[in-house]
Amino acid sequence: MSMEITAAVLRQSGDQPRPYATSAPLEIAALTLAAPKPGELLVRIDAAGICHSDLSVINGDRPRPMPMALGHEAAATVLGLGDSADSHFAVGDRVVLVFLPSCGECVACASGEGYLCATAAAANGEGRLMRGGRRLSECGHEVHHHLGVSAFASHAVIDRRSAVKVDADIPPETAALFGCAVLTGVGAVMNSAKVRPGESVLVYGLGGVGLAAVLGALASGAEPVTAIDPSPEKRALALALGAAAAVAPEDAGSLPKTDVVIETVGKADVLALAYGAARRGGRIVTVGLPNPAAKLEISALSLVADGKTLMGSYMGSAIPMRDIPRYVALWRAGKLPVERLLTSVSPLSDINTLLDRLADGDAIRQIVKP
Repeated sequence: MSMEITAAVLRQSGDQPRPYATSAPLEIAALTLAAPKPGELLVRIDAAGICHSDLSVINGDRPRPMPMALGHEAAATVLGLGDSADSHFAVGDRVVLVFLPSCGECVACASGEGYLCATAAAANGEGRLMRGGRRLSECGHEVHHHLGVSAFASHAVIDRRSAVKVDADIPPETAALFGCAVLTGVGAVMNSAKVRPGESVLVYGLGGVGLAAVLGALASGAEPVTAIDPSPEKRALALALGAAAAVAPEDAGSLPKTDVVIETVGKADVLALAYGAARRGGRIVTVGLPNPAAKLEISALSLVADGKTLMGSYMGSAIPMRDIPRYVALWRAGKLPVERLLTSVSPLSDINTLLDRLADGDAIRQIVKP
């Protein structure tokens, strides 16, 4: 049986001027949510984080079909099962939602690289769920899903492969961060770069993902961990979390070359700087999502002559069913204090004002609740 929900809907991208509090690119709208099909879950959204990837859809850097209900990082509670025979999930379960499910059948999934699942990527790009079609509509017209989640809403229907069960005692505001910021930032360090104890790590950009990368590097025993960001407040937080140094971009030349560089900004020119900041034989991992038209210019010769490795890391090269429980265990042990990345908790109705804070670089992770 379908139900009426509230969701933040983007009707067009790239054309809304700043400030967003005035242009209001996201409209809080009443939508119809269809019942879950077999292999899907009906969930209540308990907390959703605002990520720069959401902003990239709004400003046109990440083209997506419209209209779309945005939001992809969240904690939720299971309210209904599309398949009564589902033995893994039950009504009342606390789950973390992840923005790239894996089909389990393609070459990438069979190779243990579900984060490269082409089936899930195609579904995400088309704004539909993994099992086909859309469960959201408005006045009889379909509304697209954002990365299979659409978490800026009161409720959602998701593929069961978009959910990872966690313990109910984790505050939803904290649990939500594991679905994107932690999965991507910590995963870039531990899965993609495979940082070893004693290696030096430099992080470009101190948003939610970048600061999660700082935490992941510290938890991995990296020494020293340094960071670059224009915001004095974010640099101060990186130092408070344990970074040895945090400098403004204009002072980056004072830092020594490093073993591993993590780039989280999502700009080609910053990635070029990150590449140059790695030592000979160093590893550069990028998790940022630049505009598709952006081009990277580096010395082709240096890849050989300097023996550097440049790699992309989507979703932190993570296997969510494996990695989210690992990261939660590190959080419980006090080694990943991700709750310190939380800037604010606000009602969903404030979403456009919160987008301005994110675009201005004044926030790390803002949580909204319906």
